[in-house]
Amino acid sequence: MRISLNWLRELVDFDLSPQELAEKLDMAGFEVESIEDRRTWADGVVVGKIITADRHPNADKLQVCTVDIGAVEKLTIVCGAANARQDLYVPVATIGTYLPIVDLKLRPTKLRGVRSEGMICSLAELGLAKESSGIYEFEEGIPLGTDVRPLLGLDDAILDVSSTANRADALSMVGIAREVAALLGKDVCLPLATIEHQPKKLEWVAIADAKACPAYIGTLIQGVKVAPSPEWLQRHLEAAGMRSINNIVDITNFILLEWGQPLHAFDADTLAEGINIGVRFAKPKESLTTLDGQERALHSQNLVITSGDIPVAIAGVMGSETNEVSETTTNIVLEAALFDQATIRRSARAQALRTEASARYERGVNAAALEIASDKAIQTIVQLAGGKVVEQSTVDYRAPMTRTIELRLERILQVLGEIELENGTITYLTEEDVEKTLRSLSFELERIKPAEESAEASSDESESSEESTTRWLVKVPSYRYADIEREIDLIEEVARIYGYDKFCETLPARTELGYLSTDQILLRQVRSALRGAGLTEVIHMSLCSPSSSDQIKITNPVATEYSALRLDLLTGLIDACVYNLSQGNGILNAFEVGRVFGKDEEGSGETDHLAGIFGGDPTVGTWQHNTQPYDWYAAKGLLETVFHYLGVNVEFQPDQKDDRLHPGRTASLWISGERLGTFGQLHPQLRAERELPEQIYAFELDLYALLEAIARKSIPVFKPYSTYPSSDRDIAFFAPFKTTVAEIKRSITSAGGELLSSVTLFDQYTGEGVPEGQRSLAFRLVYRASDRTLTDADINPVHQKVRDTLEEKFRVSLRS
Repeated sequence: MRISLNWLRELVDFDLSPQELAEKLDMAGFEVESIEDRRTWADGVVVGKIITADRHPNADKLQVCTVDIGAVEKLTIVCGAANARQDLYVPVATIGTYLPIVDLKLRPTKLRGVRSEGMICSLAELGLAKESSGIYEFEEGIPLGTDVRPLLGLDDAILDVSSTANRADALSMVGIAREVAALLGKDVCLPLATIEHQPKKLEWVAIADAKACPAYIGTLIQGVKVAPSPEWLQRHLEAAGMRSINNIVDITNFILLEWGQPLHAFDADTLAEGINIGVRFAKPKESLTTLDGQERALHSQNLVITSGDIPVAIAGVMGSETNEVSETTTNIVLEAALFDQATIRRSARAQALRTEASARYERGVNAAALEIASDKAIQTIVQLAGGKVVEQSTVDYRAPMTRTIELRLERILQVLGEIELENGTITYLTEEDVEKTLRSLSFELERIKPAEESAEASSDESESSEESTTRWLVKVPSYRYADIEREIDLIEEVARIYGYDKFCETLPARTELGYLSTDQILLRQVRSALRGAGLTEVIHMSLCSPSSSDQIKITNPVATEYSALRLDLLTGLIDACVYNLSQGNGILNAFEVGRVFGKDEEGSGETDHLAGIFGGDPTVGTWQHNTQPYDWYAAKGLLETVFHYLGVNVEFQPDQKDDRLHPGRTASLWISGERLGTFGQLHPQLRAERELPEQIYAFELDLYALLEAIARKSIPVFKPYSTYPSSDRDIAFFAPFKTTVAEIKRSITSAGGELLSSVTLFDQYTGEGVPEGQRSLAFRLVYRASDRTLTDADINPVHQKVRDTLEEKFRVSLRS
């Protein structure tokens, strides 16, 4: 809101500079975004009188003027304004004057051969208008040489102040004046109505929804004369960024700016069926042409003011063009009403229309000031536009807006801590400080007497007890009713007005450098490994559509499709893969770290998972084309690469529990006997339904199980590479299908001992010559020692032990 210092000084007496006041407001929680010091716009511009105005000898559109500014010598000024003429009183910028609006410093110059010693100014050159057709004309009789700034309202400074959403009272001059008075220890001179009007009380206002419109005051004023507003009123509005329209409309805007209470004036003679005002929500197919000239289709969310059940205004937002006050208006109905914050917010949003009135209703206006604003507006209208207050209709459903909060001195000192006085003394706030600060903001305080002390207690103990138990009952003023709700709000007011800068900065006694937790370090390693494998991290919402009884449902969802919490991450990744493909971006190779939720017999629970999806042809869309997309082993290898990077040993076991995955190409993952998760190819039926290509692979892991396994691994210690040659031995045998390769490799590794360097499956065969229900497997075993070259005598016993273990444990039929 734009705050005029001249207007503010009418309400509270202070002598601070604009910069000093801005600093005070900043420290009190009101951000001053800019300072518009108008005193610099016309510094050096004075009132002058054109003595003569002759045609320029060398230019048809220029005049050579002799100007008297009250000095001994007259000025010769070349002027191009069409309205320059003899005996005209004008603003004159003298030599040396700087006009910041046009970025011009006046110097003696020659125009078409004639010397010019200044400039006769228009309002545009002084910053008071965007465009001007000619120079400004003062009334006759003003002393020559007078500074023009007081005459044009340029002796003012404008502060652009923004406030937080909870401070609706700060959207008014009275609200800011109360703050300034509290900060400076001054009194506020409230601009109250000084005369009483006694109109006839009638009932021509009806409210359909008391919650949407708690109160409405309609006043009929007859015989008004619509005319331009007086100069003081126009300046007040212009300083606040509003344009002057006519005296009636300007008065409603003036009261809005002064008290923060929106008002509206209807031309009474244009209302349908006489004066019969109603407040209701719009009906289907109703429309209204608003004051901005736009025809607007009304929605069911729009609260409207009606006359004869015909909409004449969007309540709290904008009035109708049909019923606006014009030069022909003689009778008006003045509206002063309270509207619900949420109702006006929805109504304005439905029309994509936000006005000064709706901005205040959305934050909440002071319900107790409704009559004050209405009376002040009526008084001002009668004074400036004449007329007679004939009748008034009032509907009031307001509940008492009183609130009393208990405040403890002990809690104040605990929250705010110590203060530093001007002499450097460190102390605490006293009871008097608290009371003085809150009373300056119009809070009413009543001290609660502490319980009587025991007769045995010493006087010192009694004083200490009384101080620690000092409490007040604080009555909140009506204009802060929506803002002050708890004890901590009162404590904030004490700190804000007393001065945040006066409180000591208390740092912790001992500080330490920040660090990452073990889980954070390990999770960064996991993310790095997955990115290194070519996967991109994605993030999805935890909310999804309900599809299972195991899901946790949301009681107040924003939409049906977001009414439950997700059970897994894989569903979201599959949806993302489908969307990515439909947008022409190819297969989504991605992973996600996120929280999943579920419930069982013990109640609801949550945990973190790691999931990923990848596959297809990675060369699609490039000049290289690979007709062989990921197969099972390549996909499994990608995951094993990640595990190898993380230093964990993961076993793959056949699995068929997830019906979204191929029953013959799905594995459960295990670490040290603990289930880690599932990996597999998407089920052909699911791929067909979602129109996905073949061989898309996905995995979902328990993140905590993976992080624990990484944390358990021993610190890697470098071992020198063996300088001695290795010895390879192959072993082939028939094994049942139910025996997994992982189990076989684990047994071979255990039996091989320290001499066995690696075990690799290099061949698998099924078909002719292989017994039914079995397959032929061939492994390459590499033996190596770090201190010698192995001989057959070293290798044969170990290799034979491996063979015996396979025969005994798995009943294999050895072929070599």
